[in-house]
Amino acid sequence: MLALLLDTELSSTQRDYAQTAQACGKALITLINEVLDRAKIEAGKLELEAVPFDLRSILDDVLSLFSETSRHKGLELAVFVSDKVPDIVMGDPGRFRQIITNLVGNSIKFTEQGHIFVKVHLAENRKSIMNGKHGSFLNGESDEVFHISGDYHFKTLSGCEAADERNSWDNFKHLIADEEYCLDSSRETAAACESSEQVTLRVCVEDTGIGIPFSAQDRVFMPFVQANSSTSRNFGGTGIGLSISKCLVELMGGQINFISRPQVGSTFSFTAVFGTFKKCSVSDKKKNLEDLPSSFRGLKVIVVDGKLVRAAVTRYHLKRLGILVKVANSISKALALCGKSGSLTSGMFQPGIIMVEKDTWLSGEDGIFNIRKLDWKQNGHMFKMPKIILLATNISNTEFDEAKATGFTDTVIMKPLRASMVAACLQQVLGMEKRQLGKDMPTGSPFLHSVLCGKKILVVDDNGVNRRVAAGALKKFGADVKCAESGKAALEMLQLPHNFDACFMDIQMPEMDGFEATSRIRKMERKVNEEMNNGREWHVPILAMTADVIHATCEECVKCGMDGYVSKPFEEENLYQEVAKCFKSKTISDS
Repeated sequence: MLALLLDTELSSTQRDYAQTAQACGKALITLINEVLDRAKIEAGKLELEAVPFDLRSILDDVLSLFSETSRHKGLELAVFVSDKVPDIVMGDPGRFRQIITNLVGNSIKFTEQGHIFVKVHLAENRKSIMNGKHGSFLNGESDEVFHISGDYHFKTLSGCEAADERNSWDNFKHLIADEEYCLDSSRETAAACESSEQVTLRVCVEDTGIGIPFSAQDRVFMPFVQANSSTSRNFGGTGIGLSISKCLVELMGGQINFISRPQVGSTFSFTAVFGTFKKCSVSDKKKNLEDLPSSFRGLKVIVVDGKLVRAAVTRYHLKRLGILVKVANSISKALALCGKSGSLTSGMFQPGIIMVEKDTWLSGEDGIFNIRKLDWKQNGHMFKMPKIILLATNISNTEFDEAKATGFTDTVIMKPLRASMVAACLQQVLGMEKRQLGKDMPTGSPFLHSVLCGKKILVVDDNGVNRRVAAGALKKFGADVKCAESGKAALEMLQLPHNFDACFMDIQMPEMDGFEATSRIRKMERKVNEEMNNGREWHVPILAMTADVIHATCEECVKCGMDGYVSKPFEEENLYQEVAKCFKSKTISDS
């Protein structure tokens, strides 16, 4: 209801009040969900799903949740997944997302400068890399510190010191080198993963925040306990999230632990056991893999970044798009990769794009102009001058205008980087057709309007307020909405033949709940379809809608014949994802 209110004309004061109330409502829903989860865990009633899912896509989605906050704080927020981690694993995507969201959310909350870095790799890979290296990481006395212009920087994502020095470049480079140069070994590992029934992954969430006081570290995973009495006042929260995450990790056959140093940061690590996904068919693969575009394969890119870990993260996302990447730690080094003495020479790397980190630009190095002045001719053939893209965690309008005015950049990609978002930006700067991007087709309000406009939709809910909210949200996108207050009423309105395009069905209703109503509708449709021979098959898309986190499981929805699931209150992105499965966009089909 507050979302509908915020779509109306309000004064600045009214909008502030409504936004505050909406934020409080979301916080209350989160708390209720956590308490219910905790109760279900203690009762031994929480069961994990075992469905195929794309782990990399989920991690990108979690980063997108915190992108605005990280940019506002000026934090580096990034994810890196080892090539040896399978594309698809079998497990519970919702609970995996919950753990990552909790850990990253805590890191964002308690970090004011530096970075939050999520890494995923095979658990056994970590052991082989770390074997025999503990001795060099005592009290910061490792070789992980290097001196720049009178200041000390660390070989981490942001250059700030991290609590667990074992996660910095000295070990990270071994992981990357293993993937780059031991290709045969990598293939053997992938084959071993496919032949094995299970794979154990290690996930690390590293931050450079305020850390946890030593006196509070032994009670971190206790429910409703925070580091001290001022934590809740200053940062909010209930102290239940880590307790639930620990329980979920243990249900996944793993363990969670952490290393934290006050005023340095914290690194939470957990292992989890997932099943391996047997690729039964092409349709299975398409259904479960992230739908990234293939139009960038073979494109050459130079990444200019003086921070080694950060450069590796950028390279990781570009590689997911099939892009060939070279890394240079300065613009002059990038210039050397492109050509010598102002002209391209045989065997030189001829990039289509050069990506430069914002801090490299701010350092004042003017090599970019030398790149623009290069003679892009070779053997009489004229090559296109590469596009220059600036990578930034945050950038002011003044900085952006200055970069454009000086000819430094063609566009800016705002971090955190996510493969689908990078693809959309590259499509824009290279002038590719938008429909090539698969997952990057239009989302949000314009797309929802294109698929819902004119559609006749039945909303079923026993609560009058819920009906008004759901109907209002759907009407906002041009849908023609009718309402029913019970499962029995819905059954009557969906007697065949009818002209409804879809039905949003509440699950928990008196007399006849949403599951039973849906089962009866499907039974009715099957009967009519068997009797009819005119080629038409009745199947009205039914989407479950409920705020009940206990009973509304995907398994139960599918079992009774529902087509999807939308949680209340409606979130635009969640609504889009489910609606897109049922309808085809007029905009895309007409383009």
